[in-house]
Amino acid sequence: MTTNPAELAAQPYSGEKARLSRHFDYLILVLAFFLYIGSFHLNVALTVGDWDFWLDWKDRQWWPLITPLMMITFPAAVQSLLWERFRLPMGATLCMCCLLIGSWITRVFAYHYWNYFPINMVLPATMLPSALVLDVILMLTNSMTFTAIFGSAAFALLFYPSNWPMFGMFHVPVEYGGAQLTIADLFGFQYIRAGMPEYLRIIERGTLRTYGQYATPLASFFSALLCTLMYTLWWHLGKWFATVRYLKKI
Repeated sequence: MTTNPAELAAQPYSGEKARLSRHFDYLILVLAFFLYIGSFHLNVALTVGDWDFWLDWKDRQWWPLITPLMMITFPAAVQSLLWERFRLPMGATLCMCCLLIGSWITRVFAYHYWNYFPINMVLPATMLPSALVLDVILMLTNSMTFTAIFGSAAFALLFYPSNWPMFGMFHVPVEYGGAQLTIADLFGFQYIRAGMPEYLRIIERGTLRTYGQYATPLASFFSALLCTLMYTLWWHLGKWFATVRYLKKI
């Protein structure tokens, strides 16, 4: 039996030590998973915020513009790590699954059960189709540049069509109190929440309102352009944070 410390350190774990080491690794993975869910969900809540919280704020101007732009940040960084280190084309899809888990937990327990809002009013948007396309383009092209140009654009352009089957029914116009508004706006009037400055102004009044019915396509294409720049920035941020650096011994 060897007593050399260097040889003992080089020997693999066995028995009880190996079992404890595996359990510790599993614990770290679970904690890292929930930490990532919380961090990504907090980032979206602070940047997108009410544009994706409330049904009546999912309008045709700012919702398709801001939401993809802010949601492509973490997927780009994780894609950089998983693709360059492990050649796994699943970074964006993994991020969106984590975000949806955190969003549904928050909307169901904090908004629905705790504050009694209808789940339809606080239904979170999905980016899974956009994330799948982003991962597939990276896998097929093996190019960050091509993915940044075409994948990011597809990520933003697919957002509104992929969410329309869930939210389109609430954009039906109705007459209420002598005024015409959508069912989503009716939700906003019936279920009042604190800090709601949206209805202190005319609904949908803004710069893009000038373009009339073309507000959504213009917002989506502008979001596609900005997502190209945001994807490139966060890809390099993820690559920088995942790079191991060693200090030279003086």
